[in-house]
Amino acid sequence: MSTVKLSDISLPIKNELDTFQSIFKDSMRSKVGLVDLVARYIIRQKGKKIRPLLVLLSSKIAGGINERSYRGAVLVELLHTATLIHDDVVDNADKRRGLWSINKVFKNKVAVLMGDYLLSRGLMIAVDGKDFDFLGVITNAVKRMSEGELLQIQKTRKLDIDEETYFKVISDKTASLIETCCTIGAMSTTKDDIFINALKKYGHSLGMSFQIRDDILDYEGSSSLTGKPVGGDIKEKKITLPLIYALNKVSKQEANSIKKLLKSKNDTDAVKKVISFVREKNGIEYAYSISQKFALEAKNSLSVFPDSQTKLALESLVDFVIERKN
Repeated sequence: MSTVKLSDISLPIKNELDTFQSIFKDSMRSKVGLVDLVARYIIRQKGKKIRPLLVLLSSKIAGGINERSYRGAVLVELLHTATLIHDDVVDNADKRRGLWSINKVFKNKVAVLMGDYLLSRGLMIAVDGKDFDFLGVITNAVKRMSEGELLQIQKTRKLDIDEETYFKVISDKTASLIETCCTIGAMSTTKDDIFINALKKYGHSLGMSFQIRDDILDYEGSSSLTGKPVGGDIKEKKITLPLIYALNKVSKQEANSIKKLLKSKNDTDAVKKVISFVREKNGIEYAYSISQKFALEAKNSLSVFPDSQTKLALESLVDFVIERKN
């Protein structure tokens, strides 16, 4: 089990996170009753808050947390929340963080519009604060996240994803937002390109490691631990790194027979066969070694900063990502 706890990682900025939470709550307020009702429901869906944590830790290590840092953290969390709400609509998901999803409680129309509202609130906060440098970074992240999702859909239809495409998908879909958190955190407090680029690289590598670990979890553990059913990606015909590696280890004929299993509609036996195949061909071990490689890159990128409690927290966050079970 993981020895690294998120509560320990947050310690250097515990008070600042409380301040963020209060500002975040206020940022969603509206005079429209329905918007306010949905916003209060969103606050109840307590997430890990890794993204604001990254913004504030990056800001602290690069120069110190200020008002701009809080605006950056709120902007990122509003964007992230908006994408989660839209994702749940697209995936027709019933639950989010143990509670009924927004689309389940308030229906799709309200969910889509609420996602739009949160995104526009985030952009307005940046405009009002004259944080125009944030806007360039965040809009590029939104573009990349959309492209990453669409590329994955395109490849899922044809079942022809290779390693290079997989890394492109996860770089755009997941790492881009984590990279954005660290970049905005640094930009909020310094103009030093060495610091900004170091934290940008840290965020990218952490995001890559995070997503590969997430994809590994689909092949191991139990749904009660991971919070998502084992084999969920397989049922959705998503070919991720453990399976890509395993498919490359066999003949074209055998690879095609495994791909046929992916097309079986929610067949539990087919899912079990694919998981066994990946385990047999050491797909999980391979993916884990790549996840560790990115984790090491993330830690190494922090070498430009002097030792501090904040640097230790950012290093520990890498360990948390690698060791996590859910």
